[in-house]
Amino acid sequence: MQHLEKSMSDFLAKFLKPIDTIWQPSDYLPDTKNENFSEQLSDLQESAKAIDDDLMAVVVGDTITEEALPTYEAWLMGVSGIDQEKEKGWAQWVRAWTAEENRHGDLLNKYLYLSGRVNMREVEITTQHLIADGVNIQTSTDPYRNFIYTSFQETATNISHRRVAQKVKQSGNALLAKMCAFIASDEARHAKAYQFFVKKIFELDPSEMMLAFEDMMRKKITMPAFYIRESGGKAGELFEKFSDAAQRTKVYTTYDYIGILQGLLKEWNLPDLNGLNEQAEKARDYLMALPSRLLRISERMKTSELKHDFKWLIV
Repeated sequence: MQHLEKSMSDFLAKFLKPIDTIWQPSDYLPDTKNENFSEQLSDLQESAKAIDDDLMAVVVGDTITEEALPTYEAWLMGVSGIDQEKEKGWAQWVRAWTAEENRHGDLLNKYLYLSGRVNMREVEITTQHLIADGVNIQTSTDPYRNFIYTSFQETATNISHRRVAQKVKQSGNALLAKMCAFIASDEARHAKAYQFFVKKIFELDPSEMMLAFEDMMRKKITMPAFYIRESGGKAGELFEKFSDAAQRTKVYTTYDYIGILQGLLKEWNLPDLNGLNEQAEKARDYLMALPSRLLRISERMKTSELKHDFKWLIV
């Protein structure tokens, strides 16, 4: 971590955007000062009506996931090798990454508020619960495992937002499509950053990085919304229903999980890594065989067709 930290200014310039020039939520939302605000709001609400209930539930769940940002920043600041009292280095990365991510929840939350499709109080209750309940990441303070998780999770959020953009565009909702596409672009940059960090660690400490990768995949990568719940519910009891909605809409599926894993195996050049000890070689064998094993399991799984009446939605 100290070795990589020496290049932090380069990482910030390569993977993050200048604050004064990057897009902001107000760039895409109706402007209250505009004389056409009422007409813009009416168009936004009319296009929101065409979004399928399952897909709208996914948009809400994605928004809540983004809004739980305080938990993620606190978690990353606690990683070994990150000193939050420093102005520069890893703490600077976490703060700058958080600042970019913060725009996502702001934008989607305001869209949902304006859409007329959502019970915002229920959304706000779920968000507060998720922040209070925390995340089920199982990485402890180990940077190797944390960067495996963020490499995977940022790629997954890129897929989810990109798919939502594609699907709402098909229903004629160009505004939400544009919002989600720009969020997806941010997530893609962030995914590349964390994948780059892992690649560098593989060069410096290949065996321990390989063992961390194996450990995370044996535990299974859970999404940040794992503990999601509705008002009156228990932590985590809504996640399966939210996941089913994402599967039915094909926004994020088990095949995407496998695809991300395959992409990481290729990105980190696992087949050709040298310098591994015996235990790490066995870990590599497990990881290389894992996509085929998961694919066989996925082919036997069925997605529930029973739709949940999410308290978030006004139907």
